[in-house]
Amino acid sequence: MTYAIAEAAHRSGLSIDTLRYYERIELIDPPARDSGGRRAYSDEDLAWLGFLTRLRTTGMPIKLMREYARLRHQGGTTFGQRKRILERHRQDVRARIDELRSCLEVLDYKIDNYERCLGAEHIQEASA
Repeated sequence: MTYAIAEAAHRSGLSIDTLRYYERIELIDPPARDSGGRRAYSDEDLAWLGFLTRLRTTGMPIKLMREYARLRHQGGTTFGQRKRILERHRQDVRARIDELRSCLEVLDYKIDNYERCLGAEHIQEASA
């Protein structure tokens, strides 16, 4: 199955401009072309785009994504290097999750505090 660029953009959740940009910076291989010369993305292309999207969502810098993509092109001899990249990134993601949990605790505390204040204000108004 192949997909035109608009359909690939829709299925991947990326814009057409982003797909072209990823191609230009060599994050993705230039897709095959149909008989009219239009890009034709495969299911494999979409799976790779899905993985790249996860890496971006977790904050991996484009530079590191490009390094990972470059190593991927070199085949199985780079499994160890790619694994190390992902392990280091996983550490970063876990640290970010811990940081976000800490921030969430502060938000929860402040919201609870406001709820108590508003509840006390409501009680005060009702008794007046």
